Formats: sequence, structure tokens, C-alpha cells
Amino acid sequence: MFWSVRPLWIALLLAIGFACAGDAHAQAGTIGNIGHTIPVCVRRVQPGDTPQAMFAQAGRFDCTTPQLSLGAGDFWILSAPLPRPADADAPIRVRQVSMWQRQMTLYAQAADGRIVGQFADEFGIGQRLRLGAVVEHRFVPAGAPFTRLLWRIDGASNMRGIVLGPRLATDAQSIRSDTLLAALYSAFAGLALGLLVYNFALWRVLRHDFQLAYCGLLACLLLYALSSSGAMAWLLPDMSNNRRILFSYVMLCGGMAAALTFCACFFEARVLDGWPLRAMRIVILAFCGLAVVLMAIGAPLMPILDRIFSVMMLASPVVVLLAMVRAGRRRSAYLSLFALSWVAPLAMLVMRALYNLGALPWNFWIDNSTIVAMTAETLLASVAIAYRMRMLSHERDEAIRQEAISRELADTDPLTGLLNRRAFLARAVPSDGPRTLMLFDIDHFKQVNDTIGHDGGDEVLRLFARTLRYHALPGVLVARMGGEEFALLGEESMLPDVDVILASVRAVRLPFDLRITSSIGICHGPLGDENDWKRLYRMADKALFQAKAAGRDRAGRALAA
Repeated sequence: MFWSVRPLWIALLLAIGFACAGDAHAQAGTIGNIGHTIPVCVRRVQPGDTPQAMFAQAGRFDCTTPQLSLGAGDFWILSAPLPRPADADAPIRVRQVSMWQRQMTLYAQAADGRIVGQFADEFGIGQRLRLGAVVEHRFVPAGAPFTRLLWRIDGASNMRGIVLGPRLATDAQSIRSDTLLAALYSAFAGLALGLLVYNFALWRVLRHDFQLAYCGLLACLLLYALSSSGAMAWLLPDMSNNRRILFSYVMLCGGMAAALTFCACFFEARVLDGWPLRAMRIVILAFCGLAVVLMAIGAPLMPILDRIFSVMMLASPVVVLLAMVRAGRRRSAYLSLFALSWVAPLAMLVMRALYNLGALPWNFWIDNSTIVAMTAETLLASVAIAYRMRMLSHERDEAIRQEAISRELADTDPLTGLLNRRAFLARAVPSDGPRTLMLFDIDHFKQVNDTIGHDGGDEVLRLFARTLRYHALPGVLVARMGGEEFALLGEESMLPDVDVILASVRAVRLPFDLRITSSIGICHGPLGDENDWKRLYRMADKALFQAKAAGRDRAGRALAA
């Protein structure tokens, strides 16, 4: 069914991709690139430095060296002259990306030479966060517009930069950015929470490992979105900004481990056996170990751990691609949909890893690509899971059908289609109340075989079985006990008339104008356990022997003691 609508799937995905790309481009000016970009220059802090001296010595700042190449430490960051505002009395908002640093002081110099500053340590930075993890300072002019900005950054780890993405915005632009980002994060949170509840409920019923891994991925992504969006700083105002960033790292490690576990469990059994599964498990354990190290001693070793994390992010798509190659070679039925659902996350991982390692410049959408890519992944992965569940349902139904066929074959005599002796006894004992057993034996069956051959003898057995089945009412057990011996078992009132059966057997026409007859032994008695069965069978067999001794083509009766 999936392949029959594959063109529609591709068209739908392309339409979504173009729509998302167009929407991202349209919103970039209002979310990621809000306000006016501020070019900056950098200088290391020296003993005796003052804000007044730094504003006066703009020529001593380095405006060409990339910030990343300067390493960790304490820095002055000086902006280029600010553009003349349309309203000299309007407040300004200075926005920048939240970074790992011990403390920050932002100074604003007015046209009249007045300098005002705002200090924030790790906790103060967290209290200044806006949605998108953007640090924002607000300055109100006092008669003269602001002309320049100066940052003093202490304890900068410089893992991505010192002051990253500084921009100048108005109150209206800041509020619009928060509103749009609130819609983005809320949509993602609602989607992820709904999928989490739905898939966890399914897991409680079906117990598939990939469902639990997917729930773990969604839970980590929800917590990561709460942290990376900056909303966690609003909910936990006493949490430092560096601790919030550390929490984001831990959630990403957990999310990566859960995503790789999902990949390992999603395909059919034994598809990834061997080195692909071993490689995936190694990376999963590495992410789990890194999460433990980050929680235990993360802060002092953050630059090193960040580099390890970035390399592992770059290695994860390689492991997933190798697993997909193995799944393709072994013709997995789930490969196509899995590949579609993982396109966005794999591309995001590569971009984020290259950005973290300094190979790509900072961009708002790269910095926030996790949420965008994971939104696409959760949607497509939910489709993949639905398709996987559909296939599992088909596999289960087919397994049940095959099991029923196997059970029927195991319980059925292959020649006549009647119950065999084992199945007959399993259904007969115990019985509620007394039962009547009728044992049949075809008279002179050896002569039949000698006359028309064994193939003809098999046809006689089939015709005899058909006759018994025709006369047996529903609820009466009909079985071939072995050779030319057959049995009927049921309540006495439901068993066929003996004379009718004997007449029907005589009426069967065979090659060479042969006719067959049957002798019957009948016994009535309790059938509560194995001993009752042995007694009932023994007495019926004795009655059958008496019928043969009396001339065959007749019935003998006995009563179980």
C-alpha cells in the first residue's frame, strides 16, 4: 500500500519542505535577525582597564581576528558607532546569543559622554533571557541618544564566540520576536507531548522496544526545548545560565542515545546484527557516559567536553547511514520511510557539528535547527511508527494464521481430514457428563487393498470418513484412530442412528463394483479422566470385536462399568 502512494508521499514532503523553507525565509527577519546588526571588535582585558579608557581607545581593538581563535579568558568587546535612532528618546534593546561565561557587564555611551552600565553574573544573565535563549539588555536614553556599546566579558569559554550575534532592537521588535518564538516552541511542545502520550500508551499495550526509545527521545526533546528556548530560566529563576546550558547538553546526549536506540530497534529482527549494531551501541554508550560526566564535573571541563560532544554528533549520522546501508542490503521493508524521517535530523546533526567545530559561521536557524529539524523528525517518525505498526499487525495476523494452520495440520489426519488420535483424546477428556463412544472398523479392509491397491484403499478411507462426517451433528467428535479404525464421540442423543450409518456405508460405490461394510462397537459411560477413557475405549473395542464375531456389518453394545 505504501509503495502504491509513493508519488503522493514524495509530493507531500516536497511541498512541506518548500513551505517550511519559504516560511523560514519570511520569518528570519522577524525572529532570527531582529533589529540592526552591530559590528564589534575585541581586546583582552588588561590590568587597570576602565570603561572610559576603552571607549576612548577604539583604535586599540582588533576588528579582524575571529573571536574563536582568541581562546578562553576575559575580554572587552567594543561595538561600531550605533546608527542614529528615529526617536532619540525611545529605549533600545541590545540582544545577543547566550554563551557560557561567568559574568557580563554591558556599558552604553551616550552622545553627551555619559556612560551607563548593567552587570549580570551567571544568575543575572539567566534572568535577562528572552525566548530563543537571547540575552537582552534595555537602556533608556536621558536626553541624548546612545552612540556606542562596550561589553566586559569575564570567564568566557569562547566555545562559539565571546559576544555572538549582537543586535539592536526596539521594544516592539523584541515583543514580536517573543510572540513568534512562543508560537514555534509551543507548537513543538504540543506536538511532542501529544506524540509522547500516544506512543507511551501504545507501548504499554504492545511493548515494542522502538516505541519506548521514541518516547525517551520525545521526553529529552521536550526538556531540551524547555532549556534551549530560555523558558527554563523563567520557571527556575535561581538557576544559573551556565547550569541551564549544561542541562541542554545533557538532554541532547540523552536524546541522541534514545534516537540511536530507536534506530537500532526499528528495523526487523537481525537486520542490523553484527558490526552495525555494535557500532551503534558503542555510540549510545558514549553519549550516556558523556551525559554522566557532564552532570558530575561538566563546568570545569566544558570546552573539552563540548569538543567531544561535537565530534560524537558528527559521528552519529555516519553510524546511522551505515545501519541504513545494511538495512538496504538485507532488504528491510521499513528502510524507505525510516530514511525519509531521518533526512532532517541527519542534516541538522551535520550542520550543528560543523558549526560547533567552527567550520560554519553562526546563524540563528543553525543555532535553533534542533527544534526545527526535530519537529520534522517527530512528524515523519510518527508516520514511520504507524507504518511499522501496520506491518507488525500484518505480521502478527499472518503468524496467527500460520499458527492456526500448523495447529490444524498437527491435529488433523492428512489422508481423511478428520481429527487424529492425539487431537481426539485432547478434546474428549475430560467431558462434562457421560458420553457415547462409537468405534468403526472397515470389514475385510486387507482384501480391499489387495483388490484395488493401496491407492484405492486410501480412497475407501476418504469415502468412509466423508460418510461419518456427513452423519455427525455439530459437537460430535469424528476421528481416525489409526489404520481403518474410526471413532465418533458425543452425547448419546446427538450420535447418528446405527442402521442409517451401516446402510450409508453399504451404499458407497467402489471400482470393480466392490462394496464395503463396517462393524461398530458402542459404549456409553462417564468420561471425566484418563481412566474413564481407557475403560470406555476398552468396552467399545470389546463390543466391536463381538460385532465382528457375530458376522460383521452390524453393531455391538457395551456399558462401561
